[in-house]
Amino acid sequence: MARIKYYYDTETCRYERAKVTTSDVILNMLGFLSVAFVLSLVVVLIYNTYFESPTEAQLKKENKELSKYYEELETEMGEMNNVISALEERDSKIYRKIYEAEPLPSTVREAGHGGAEEYKRIIEKGLQDKKLVLNTFKKIDKLKRQASIQNQSFDEIMQMAKENSERLSSLPAIQPINNPDHTRLASGFGLRINPFHKARVMHSGIDFAAPRGTAVYATGNGEVSFIKDKSALQTGYGNYIEIDHGFGYKTKYAHLSKIDVHEGQQVKRGDVIGYVGSSGGSVAPHVHYEVIKEDKKIDPVNFLMQGLNDNDFQQLLNLATRENQSFD
Repeated sequence: MARIKYYYDTETCRYERAKVTTSDVILNMLGFLSVAFVLSLVVVLIYNTYFESPTEAQLKKENKELSKYYEELETEMGEMNNVISALEERDSKIYRKIYEAEPLPSTVREAGHGGAEEYKRIIEKGLQDKKLVLNTFKKIDKLKRQASIQNQSFDEIMQMAKENSERLSSLPAIQPINNPDHTRLASGFGLRINPFHKARVMHSGIDFAAPRGTAVYATGNGEVSFIKDKSALQTGYGNYIEIDHGFGYKTKYAHLSKIDVHEGQQVKRGDVIGYVGSSGGSVAPHVHYEVIKEDKKIDPVNFLMQGLNDNDFQQLLNLATRENQSFD
């Protein structure tokens, strides 16, 4: 039951009963509804600010997972790009030079094709993150294009190899020691810290660490052109072998403990020619291996092609590019 309200009338000096009109009821209702609406709006804003709906929580979880997958995809594409770049470098600087073929010009390797229709379709969809999606598609398209061009180049090189098997068998194409897990490459070609005077000097080959007495192999067919055996010197290459492979290529195997060939001997790829040691200027048992092209020492790691897949080569390349201390 509603309470009866009174007001004091100054004219009659009495308390009079207040009359409630329809407009008063309407105004009161509107006021109540306004306050209720404002309070509801405040509650909703607070809830949306500090609490997530199940849908928002699920979307955030999915976005977090998608971001993780995208980062992994970026990493994979980066690694694939490194592998393709390494193959392109070997193709231009080694394989094609071996067969006296002109390297592929950059205009061919970077020539664009395909992808335009796919990019147009993505733009027309009006995706919120279309820039991110487009960039990813462009990177993948570039990798596919590079791989396709490189594959065509390798087909051409394989054809040249079939036509010149003697040159191919003479190339220094294997590792000079048995290295099944590809971890024995201890120091690469280039500026390295000398173990004796600790200065950065040119290291003209690559070092393979191995126990003393480990077999050392000829890396290609050729003739033993020079040996230095039973050296009492504690500096330089120590006991070493030099093989002339013809076609302008020579290889050198240094710091050996024993030599198993003689000058003028014909050897084939994979023949045992000596054994790992630490003769000459060496701090630990290893074989120092060099590749010489027309009297110029070049990076031997680019010739380690036989018996290796792309991942194996990339592992050796990573070891060879570390700027660490050499063994000699």
